[in-house]
Amino acid sequence: MIDDYIRISIRSIRHQGTRSWLTMLGIFIGIATIVSLISLGQGMEDAINQMMSSVGVNLIYVMPGAGFQSMGSGATKLTGEDVDLIESVPLIGLPVKATLRSEDVDLIESVHGVNLAAGMTSKVAKVESHGESKFGFVSGLPTDKRQKIIEDMESIRIAEGRFFKDDEKFGVGVGFRVANGDFFSKPVTIGDRVTINEKVFRVVGTLEKIGSKDDDEAFYIPLETSEELFNDYDNYIVVMAQVKDGFDTAEVAENIKKKLRKDRGLNEGEEDFNVQTVEQMSESFGIILNVVNLVFLGIAGISLFVGGIGIMNTMYTSVLQRTREIGIMKAVGARNGDIMGLFIVESGVIGIAGGIVGVIIGLGLSKTVEFIAVNNLYLDVMKAHVSWQLIVGALAFSFIVGCISGTLPARQAAKLRPVEALRYE
Repeated sequence: MIDDYIRISIRSIRHQGTRSWLTMLGIFIGIATIVSLISLGQGMEDAINQMMSSVGVNLIYVMPGAGFQSMGSGATKLTGEDVDLIESVPLIGLPVKATLRSEDVDLIESVHGVNLAAGMTSKVAKVESHGESKFGFVSGLPTDKRQKIIEDMESIRIAEGRFFKDDEKFGVGVGFRVANGDFFSKPVTIGDRVTINEKVFRVVGTLEKIGSKDDDEAFYIPLETSEELFNDYDNYIVVMAQVKDGFDTAEVAENIKKKLRKDRGLNEGEEDFNVQTVEQMSESFGIILNVVNLVFLGIAGISLFVGGIGIMNTMYTSVLQRTREIGIMKAVGARNGDIMGLFIVESGVIGIAGGIVGVIIGLGLSKTVEFIAVNNLYLDVMKAHVSWQLIVGALAFSFIVGCISGTLPARQAAKLRPVEALRYE
């Protein structure tokens, strides 16, 4: 019986031709929007979570001003004294997943919650190589054991060569795009000379791709050299702190806030700095993605609603055009349920047909956005994640929208009296 419904429905849809395609237009747009946005949103969330997990959950960012948006603004600054303060923050709480006795409190308060802290600088400077001049970001990194924190938190990995040594004042590491000839017209390789603000540096290492255009076009030099080069001392764009194993990162972050507030004579809520854990940053990104997805899904919902109205209108028209056919079917024994089932299946087929085209369009859009973002905008985080659950869910949703939209016209068709239907012209 269902096979007959589907066969008759497909024949009717093909008979309607252009009108059927126009009816599906709203479904196309709605499903395409849903599929493309969900796949991109899920892909971005996966990429961000992967990036955060590779950094580690026991790390804390301390930034001047309100956070990342104020980095480098010059409104406030973090100094070497702040780094020392952060490293000296004690944990006035309990280790994670531990039960402690009252006599352990003194011992816990004497243990520093932060293992190491490191600051980095970043300035825009005139950079020259192979007789070509450009402006690029020059970042200063510590040369001691603190360098490892920056490398891990900023995903800085050496592709060839090495980072500068403690006594190597004018060594420089170059970003992926610089080394591959995408910044200057010629690649900058190990042993080449690079002039930064009239000072000559020797390239000692090239970096792996980070995924951000600015980072992949950056130059990395020793922190002390950076301070001398720009005549700007104790002014970090960010201080990164590594929490000791066994301690609650969120609690250590709160203790850092208290310590900095006390040192600066600030009350709670008056902070001129921002402290965030990796987990908090991940949650912030997730909230932003959810808000964006909700807005666009709302637009997609409107498109689906319009598409549903279109299906309903088409099915009402189909009932009028096929009134005599309905009368004949009833005259030969078709029941009201058969007539209603036929029209509901037909509207569902229209919905799922629109859904199939919408899924194809949506997947094409998401992959196109990914290609442009990765290859032209250098946003490696913009990935499209396609799962079978998304495809099946989108098709099921389009079928359900079609069936619901065809319910009222189907009821009208089922209620037609055979005699009146047969006399209809």
